[in-house]
Amino acid sequence: MKNVTTNKSSVSVIGRGRRVGSGKFKEPTTVIRIPQSQKPVVVNLLEVYQQKQQQGLFKLNLDEVNDFALPAIKEQPMHLPLYSSKVSAGFPSPAEEHVEKRLDPSEFLIDQKDATFFVTIQGQSMIDVGLMPGDKAVVDRSKIATIGDIVLAVLDGEFTIKTLAKKKDGSPRLLPANSTGAYSPIDIKEGMSFEIWGVVTGSFRRFK
Repeated sequence: MKNVTTNKSSVSVIGRGRRVGSGKFKEPTTVIRIPQSQKPVVVNLLEVYQQKQQQGLFKLNLDEVNDFALPAIKEQPMHLPLYSSKVSAGFPSPAEEHVEKRLDPSEFLIDQKDATFFVTIQGQSMIDVGLMPGDKAVVDRSKIATIGDIVLAVLDGEFTIKTLAKKKDGSPRLLPANSTGAYSPIDIKEGMSFEIWGVVTGSFRRFK
């Protein structure tokens, strides 16, 4: 009789609880133990996770940027010759009459030293405007972004470089620049954390 009682007990337990896949996240659940004080943190994390799933952010390739760096401006500017002669290949004539002016690369790339920094491009979402993986983008935080500018944006805590646009209702939109269609526009919706960190004013790369 004891064995029968045990079997009945176990049968009654199996049918309890919600059906698998019918919960908030539509997935099987498991039991974990966490400090009581950390329960609000975990609950908030799960809510953010679910919100991103609903907004489709996990399906978007934001092409995050990394390697933030500040420019190291030397006290003595480096002025290199800028030749006026234009040739398809080869080295321009070193004759002095062909030198248009002396160009300091730092002055050419940077408008506001204290507001400028560099970031490294990741991914290929902006290749149609010449931003290739590994390029250093020049970002100026002192400039006010306008529609059509390439900007460094922060979307739900992730940095990305895209072209700033807007929808018919006036809400902001981030556009990729890749004609392959591999990247989709990102519509900024209510509930998203969105901020423009700066305007991309240029870029540079090394070939060797």
